[in-house]
Amino acid sequence: MPAARRAIPIQPLPAGAEWHIAGIVVHALPARLPQVRAAIDAITGAEIHAASDAGKLVVTLEAPTSRAIAAHLTYLHQLDGVLSAALVYQHNEDAEAMNEEIAR
Repeated sequence: MPAARRAIPIQPLPAGAEWHIAGIVVHALPARLPQVRAAIDAITGAEIHAASDAGKLVVTLEAPTSRAIAAHLTYLHQLDGVLSAALVYQHNEDAEAMNEEIAR
């Protein structure tokens, strides 16, 4: 059974609101990798894009504020078995732009 996602309380976004996307490299103890993966999978807005048997994971986080991104990063640092969680990229967009269709 999949783990329940940890929800960030999201309220309707006011005009001018932003949406934040962050790229994070997480290094975990290989023996704790299944538990760390499950904890990350339970975070609303988190996605694991790659993982190695050595315990390194490439993760993205999406959230409505930079404060929420920082809270998630702190949470990752505190997970049992996590050696480090490094923010390597953060970008924000106008929240309304997230609903625009991208022409291909």
